[in-house]
Amino acid sequence: MQETNNTLLLGDCLSLLKNIPDNSVDLVITDPPYEFICGGQGGSFGNESRSYHREYINLAKSNYEKLQSIDSRKVEQMSKFKMYSDGFDFKVLDECCRVLKAINIYVWCSKAQVRKLLEYFENKGCTTDILTWHKTNPIPTCCNTYLSDTEYLIFAKQKGVKVGGRYETKRKYYVSEINVDDKKKWKHPTIKPLNIIENLIINSSQEGEVVLDCFMGSGTTGVACKNLNRKFIGMELNEEYYNIACERINKGISSLKQIDGQMDITSFLK
Repeated sequence: MQETNNTLLLGDCLSLLKNIPDNSVDLVITDPPYEFICGGQGGSFGNESRSYHREYINLAKSNYEKLQSIDSRKVEQMSKFKMYSDGFDFKVLDECCRVLKAINIYVWCSKAQVRKLLEYFENKGCTTDILTWHKTNPIPTCCNTYLSDTEYLIFAKQKGVKVGGRYETKRKYYVSEINVDDKKKWKHPTIKPLNIIENLIINSSQEGEVVLDCFMGSGTTGVACKNLNRKFIGMELNEEYYNIACERINKGISSLKQIDGQMDITSFLK
């Protein structure tokens, strides 16, 4: 296989990760599905009509169909008033820890996942930290709850892993507007600001090292790697987002390797 700086994989990350050799990745940055339960009292003023809720509505329908034997009309009705997602399988984290040379990972998550992720990594002897992104123009879900204006990012590292970077890249919290333009342009409801991802990469990796994102979405981590001269492995289950990521990361790069399905990427990691 021709050696490139970017390898994008279409498929289920738990299966794709098994093709990556042990101790071959330097850093993981990823944004998996959030675990959450939220009811109709949040004041979101019509969940289904808002584009940034469509993905969660689909999750709600899928999970209710699996959990309860009820007719489709009731599934539709329930999903409008109560959205549910059980997050992601922590076996993915097991695989990430296996492929990392040393545990060095950032995981975006919901409040419901913070404690679970901290416990998972602390049980592995890691040092952990919580970073946050505070939005100045959050979704107006304020009827019977606090605003959804904060997103959480768990950082975990094994002993000996260094945190580099500069004073201005090492902040633990970010305050900005929701990146509406990015959401519209790249058609992904949970896209994260590029500058945050770039700071994480600067702080936790060196030029030429391998960064993995097993829930790639529209490819923000890949763009940051391109900008900062890192090798990138991205995995995405949704074909629409995968194609967007390919287009986005490929801009200005002739050596991008686009891969559908499983493959041997050992040569890429050398």
